[in-house]
Amino acid sequence: MDFAYSPKAEALRAELLDFMESHIYPAEPIYHEQIAASGDPHHVPEVFTPLKAEARERGLWNLFLPHATKWTDGLSNSDYAPLAEITGRSSHLAPQALNCSAPDTGNMEVLTMFGTPEQQEQWLYPLLEGEIRSAFAMTEPAVASSDATNIECRIERDGDDYVINGRKWWISGAADPRCAIYILMGKTDPDAPRHRQQSMILVPSDAPGVEVVRALPVFGYQDQEGHCEISFTDVRVPAANLIGEEGDGFAIAQARLGPGRIHHCMRCIGAAERALELMCHRVTNRVAFGRPLAEQGVIREWIAESRMEIEQARLLTLKAAWLMDTVGNKGAATEISSIKVVVPNMALRVIDRSIQAHGGGGVSDDFPLAAMYAGIRTLRLADGPDEVHRRQVAKRELAGYA
Repeated sequence: MDFAYSPKAEALRAELLDFMESHIYPAEPIYHEQIAASGDPHHVPEVFTPLKAEARERGLWNLFLPHATKWTDGLSNSDYAPLAEITGRSSHLAPQALNCSAPDTGNMEVLTMFGTPEQQEQWLYPLLEGEIRSAFAMTEPAVASSDATNIECRIERDGDDYVINGRKWWISGAADPRCAIYILMGKTDPDAPRHRQQSMILVPSDAPGVEVVRALPVFGYQDQEGHCEISFTDVRVPAANLIGEEGDGFAIAQARLGPGRIHHCMRCIGAAERALELMCHRVTNRVAFGRPLAEQGVIREWIAESRMEIEQARLLTLKAAWLMDTVGNKGAATEISSIKVVVPNMALRVIDRSIQAHGGGGVSDDFPLAAMYAGIRTLRLADGPDEVHRRQVAKRELAGYA
């Protein structure tokens, strides 16, 4: 494994770092001001328009795609990983500005890999252009969705249509007024083998019978894209909206989630790096008991632990990305599960130390730390909770001893 970034990644990294300094960080207060002025937490701030135009101009658009398109010639997971880390330093702005924001990235990959030409024309290309946004409707309130085979939402064939009935929640992106399409996972055949009961289907957000019941807060925060509870009552869509074949849903979900976990983890590392920077600035400039906080022994321990934990987590994540590039997602399964546990927990520890170093300011909205903590805490649940990933790592470790 070569620890150096490729020349392509280095060039994009330099461009992205400059874009963050010149455009993203200065836009952060404007973003919050525009949402507050609108009175709607899901308002799309106007500041995104110039940011997106600048990102396109700089060639920083759809970088997540491993497939060559007219927007990018395709990046490996190892090339994209350091770029995703940088965007994690400003998670509300940077991913959207680059059209690299979840859940759109995973949905675009699903449509790229499994969509028909007609589905790609109608939904993939507008997503790649940043004209619309999307959501991924899998999790349900009535069942333990950490086991995707529990899903109860029904997708039933009726002539040339499918009819959908069920309830979903924590559907990220669904409160955004630009959200035009859901990729929904439900059961087409409850009597099939356990992993062949589920299918995925495209559901327009304005289809009759679709109701966004509420946008769920995260520790009191309402994200701009929202995390929604949605009911589907006799929602009728054309049979041509099915992705792949009936029973392919579970396999498609696994293909979707592997790269997404790399993206989430690298953005977490970026957030941890920013939290550590904020902590270092704070303790250098604050005095307690007659000397700067940076000279207090416990503070130095926090800083040292944070730096070491960030480096360990980054190396494990880059190893997972390298394995995905060289032996595929299946060959990297243990490392993907490992980073999904290790990285969010590491980021939470670093952010928590930074909050402590900021005192009362750390839990306020005067600094980004409280919102960062709230957002990253959800990643111990999203894309599979810690316990499921630990179970998978242990299962693979024990396989050689059976």
